[in-house]
Amino acid sequence: MIKTLWRSLKHPSATWALGTLVGVGLILGVLLTAGLETGLALTSTEAFCAESCHEMADNVAREYSGSIHDINSSGVRATCADCHLPKPFLDEMIRHAKASVELYHHVLGTLDTREKFENHRLRLANNVWREMRSNDSRECRNCHNSEKMAFDQQSDKAAQFHQDALEEKKTCIDCHKGIAHELPIELRNIADSEGIAPE
Repeated sequence: MIKTLWRSLKHPSATWALGTLVGVGLILGVLLTAGLETGLALTSTEAFCAESCHEMADNVAREYSGSIHDINSSGVRATCADCHLPKPFLDEMIRHAKASVELYHHVLGTLDTREKFENHRLRLANNVWREMRSNDSRECRNCHNSEKMAFDQQSDKAAQFHQDALEEKKTCIDCHKGIAHELPIELRNIADSEGIAPE
């Protein structure tokens, strides 16, 4: 049995040499890896996210434009991928796989008008907020570190909120909704009636 296995490893093909098969395998592996990396890089750009379909361009990309994450005094920007695409490779692959469902809904026209988008906004926002809570707002923390905040340079109200959040082990999204995108209408009405502005 061991001799048979050795023979099949030594001569895996009657027409191709082992070195040729290994070489072809390595070349294919490199090409597939390069193709995957290129595809991931292209689909992770702000241009792809904001301009590739009108659902994004007409809704969330329009809302993001001019927000504090787009334009601010320091000129530091958080793009779509910074907030919505995990850095760890496996998590990034899972997020790209989930995005394929968005293609399905694009074809169905689930969000092809502003009215349809507004009807689904609360569900979509809750999906993102749930994900952010489950990973302790990991993508926020790529740029913001609560433990490195200079509370003395913040307003008294902001400093108190941030210190309380640290003590209560809250995550960013528990308080900061509606920064880069409009709140769902259900939450906008509550915020308006209570005089609360998006944080």
